[in-house]
Amino acid sequence: MITQQSLNQLTFEIIGAAIEVHKILGKGLLESVYHKCMIEELKIRKINFKSEFKVPFNYKGNNVDVDFRCDLFIEDLLIVELKAVSDILPIHDAQLLTYMKLLSAPKGILINFNSNNIFREGQKTLVNDLFKNLPK
Repeated sequence: MITQQSLNQLTFEIIGAAIEVHKILGKGLLESVYHKCMIEELKIRKINFKSEFKVPFNYKGNNVDVDFRCDLFIEDLLIVELKAVSDILPIHDAQLLTYMKLLSAPKGILINFNSNNIFREGQKTLVNDLFKNLPK
């Protein structure tokens, strides 16, 4: 059974993986490089995930091709969007919240590898009502 506590622990593990990648690579590379290295780090840590898959979108019973691509979907519970940008913008939050809603994910993490410190400034965690309704 998934709980807020278990999802928080998974979040901690994912941020730890991002810190490890950042520790080795530093900042200044393209997002695609960090993405490939995150995939390797998740494999090393034996964390189940899907990468860069098309997010389904349905409108009035019809599949609509909106070309949404989720960077990482961890354990079918947690969305991870990777960035290598100067600043996280509101549009990045909106992207993450959209994927969380469409995939019924209670939690999401934005990770910006173009930061000096992933833990302090390079990540942002968002939750929705699904998370709030999970047992503690």
